[in-house]
Amino acid sequence: MQRLPEYLKRPIIDTDKTRTVRKILKNMCLNTVCENARCPNKNECYTKNTATFLIMGNNCTRNCRYCNIICSKPQPLDKDEPLHVAKAVKDLGLKYAVITSVTRDDLPDGGAEHFANCIYEIRKISDDIKIEILTPDFKGDKNSLDTIIKACPDVFNHNIETVRDMFKTARPQGNYDLSLEVLKYVKDNGNITTKSGLMIGLGETFEQIKETLADLKSVGCDIVTIGQYIQPSKEHLEVSKYYTLEEYEYIKQLAQKTGIKHYQIGPLVRSSYKASELV
Repeated sequence: MQRLPEYLKRPIIDTDKTRTVRKILKNMCLNTVCENARCPNKNECYTKNTATFLIMGNNCTRNCRYCNIICSKPQPLDKDEPLHVAKAVKDLGLKYAVITSVTRDDLPDGGAEHFANCIYEIRKISDDIKIEILTPDFKGDKNSLDTIIKACPDVFNHNIETVRDMFKTARPQGNYDLSLEVLKYVKDNGNITTKSGLMIGLGETFEQIKETLADLKSVGCDIVTIGQYIQPSKEHLEVSKYYTLEEYEYIKQLAQKTGIKHYQIGPLVRSSYKASELV
């Protein structure tokens, strides 16, 4: 296993602010992707009084080989969760809320209505709060996507996650072209900013990164995030390469040449990292 470069290491931060965020989340019985996916930016975000909500439980119906979230039988939906998310948004004083979920292939709509209910409950607090949702592919079901579009999130995010040639290795239950179709459908049928992201370090080439950026541009994707894959455990896919800071600058140039105007590209960039700054 390759040694983790120094620029990927983050200090442990424990302050009154981080403890307050944890307390609010615990009181509302809410999960965060920050905790469940072992995000390296967790403490930085907590110090800024923000977190990315993980709805519909913490057990996923898919077994992506890079993800730290458990693949297991999901829990029943908590019908009160949208209200709890909204209350947490209020208590944290968020002006920009990010909501993601595990994949729920066991639900007829993949959980689209649950996402929509979270948006509706937050809107009851204030129309000024911006809402970004990071969703699974809903198996491409247009009724599910229409439910999302009707709820009018400010940003619709669906991650492509990796290049086409690595897709089946990393996401055996997903489909590269389907993910592109999901982004295109939302862009074509809703006046919604679309966003996607990928992790690098799985064995892809610069040319494949460029092709993926071109594919995202072709479906009207407005915002792209790219960051370094970090192996959560020995059971997950190994890191093939740690990109240098100079190589990240080169990837930024690729994004610019592809016509992507809004992007966040760097070693520790994750889907929702500094999300409000890109909108």
